[in-house]
Amino acid sequence: MTDKWVTVMGSFVADLAFRTAQLPQWGQTIMGSEFRLGPGGKGSNQAVAAARLGARVSFVSKLGRDAFGALARTTYKEEGIDTKYCYETHEHATGAASIIVHEVKGENSIVVVPGACFQMTIEEVNRAGMLISQSEIFVTQLELPIPIVEHGLKLARASGVATILNPAPAAPLPDSIYPLCDYLTPNESEASALTGLPVVTIEDADRAAAVFLKRGTRNVVITLGEKGAFVKNAKISKHVPAFNAGPVVETTGAGDSFNGAFAVALSEGLDLIEATRFGCAAAGISVTRYGTAPSMPKRAEVDALLEKSK
Repeated sequence: MTDKWVTVMGSFVADLAFRTAQLPQWGQTIMGSEFRLGPGGKGSNQAVAAARLGARVSFVSKLGRDAFGALARTTYKEEGIDTKYCYETHEHATGAASIIVHEVKGENSIVVVPGACFQMTIEEVNRAGMLISQSEIFVTQLELPIPIVEHGLKLARASGVATILNPAPAAPLPDSIYPLCDYLTPNESEASALTGLPVVTIEDADRAAAVFLKRGTRNVVITLGEKGAFVKNAKISKHVPAFNAGPVVETTGAGDSFNGAFAVALSEGLDLIEATRFGCAAAGISVTRYGTAPSMPKRAEVDALLEKSK
């Protein structure tokens, strides 16, 4: 367990998950088999994942003063996450996500309305500057406005804090953002969207990762779902296999589980490959469970899976 802070800046949205055998067409109504409401948002999920794995976690975001905002506050209290810089607004509702999950395959389609967190300002990020500067790792994603993301990365880099950008959901990025990333962690579709290259095979991932390195990112980890992850920097090009922790129930949140775990491992001093294995193990457990934040594993579970795989 680390005594260093992991600071996550990102979104909270309430996840409204519907399980069904098919996606509805426009104008079509279908019957689902199950509905769940729970805490979500990429940043929030990653903060929960890191906290459950033993890190001291702070979450920087913005919530509405409404029922979904109260759900977020309850979640962070239960998980022991610091929320000093989790701001509130009367003017905007807390975000929400509609998640349609295939009831057999566990695959998902998601629509996100980020809500209040998209109203965070540069000045509010600056107020969290001391916290960021005292962190071991700073993690952010793209469910915030790009200028806010870039500013947070700049603050961390200026203080010598290692940075992780999970570029999800994929969006066009300015060239200036890549050199601010010590670690870039896209999945296959995000890597493809950002590079314009297909990312289907391990060889494809290698080529896409090389593009990110050329743009100035120092380390690239492309997550590959059931194939694990591909790691590349100036000295390493390596495929890290996935972990099989049981039957796949739902893939929603697997990437967030990976990123939260990856951040914890790096904060504890693990090298890039071992940190990636730790992230893959956490993700492997999360897909055996329903939900996003609720599916994030505890530290003992990840350690046990890693030990079993030796």
